[in-house]
Amino acid sequence: MTKTPPPGPHPPLPGPHSDQDPPPSPDSQDRPPTVQVGSPADVLAVVPHLLGFTPSKSLIMLGAGPPLDRVALTLRFDLPDPPSPRVARDIAQHAVSVLTGQQQALAVAIGYGPGPLVTPITDAVRKAARRAGLELRDVLRVEDGRFWSYLCRNPDCCPPQGVPIDPGHPAGAALDAAGLPVLPDRAALAATVGPLGGLSRRSMRDATRRAETHAISLLGQASRSGRVQDARRLVLREGLSAVADALTTYRQGGRFATDDQVAWLALALTSLRIRDDAWARMDVDFRDAHTRLWTDVTRRAEPTYLPAPACLLAFTAWQCGNGALANVALDRAVAADPGYSMALLLRDTIDAGAPPSLARLPMTPEEVAASYGTEDGFPTLPPARLAEPG
Repeated sequence: MTKTPPPGPHPPLPGPHSDQDPPPSPDSQDRPPTVQVGSPADVLAVVPHLLGFTPSKSLIMLGAGPPLDRVALTLRFDLPDPPSPRVARDIAQHAVSVLTGQQQALAVAIGYGPGPLVTPITDAVRKAARRAGLELRDVLRVEDGRFWSYLCRNPDCCPPQGVPIDPGHPAGAALDAAGLPVLPDRAALAATVGPLGGLSRRSMRDATRRAETHAISLLGQASRSGRVQDARRLVLREGLSAVADALTTYRQGGRFATDDQVAWLALALTSLRIRDDAWARMDVDFRDAHTRLWTDVTRRAEPTYLPAPACLLAFTAWQCGNGALANVALDRAVAADPGYSMALLLRDTIDAGAPPSLARLPMTPEEVAASYGTEDGFPTLPPARLAEPG
């Protein structure tokens, strides 16, 4: 996204892309249109589209640089409420360190919320940017459909009562036309990967019990015959086959036909060997299909079996440049298992502002197989640890 000279006294603003959300990688097949922006109104019109939701009580930091002042990084943080000078300072220092660490030459800071919450953190950002030598093109506050600039003192363009935000602004309209949706808030985004309820939940619970019974039956039969490893290898083969079948189905535009397919895949992914095989197959060329796949599994899996598919969803969202979706998926993974190592690794990486170009596959499927050797990577079974009915 590029910039154009502004009509008023504001310096040119870069055109922005999350909850620490880098823009799509250069080889994206379905990139959003390039939108030229040159004023605060332009930037504010596109920020919700880039986040995927309308922010509130948030600090947004847009980092840009050459060529053409293109935005390379967008960071979003919750505002401290109540205000905390220490937390504001920590957030500001982290944001500025990420931007400078990514060699961003300039930035725009936008606080969404009332002045008592926004001003302390924007003051901290200005101090941190000054110390780091990061140029702030503007520092804005947005509330109730109006915006104010902390840097502009010209009442002709920045009157004391604020400047109305145009809901039909051409820059936002262009992104509307391109099919980039805007959800009401971050909670609405989280709901898109939230658990299904009602009959769907009960059906998945039943399917999960059947999957558990099947796995336990295989191991029980082998235990009685003294061939436990054979049974575990059989479960492993079935799990790897479930991954391959799901990927083929979704890459061809299909979806799961039954809850039993979802339940068995979710259970199989408790094997690190199977999870890592799936991870190694997250080819960026199919990231949209993979996002649909892991969204479906994340929404339907029982809590015991949630961390792996939620992390795979986070990884594919990161590949898509959708840091907000990646973070809400990681929220679900960590809520189910606070110590799940893949979730912690991805969160640290995304929080550091790593671009989608770094969302590389850990190994090839063949290397994953070789790394495990004869180990199947399964946790101790039986896996009958369903959450309480609800």
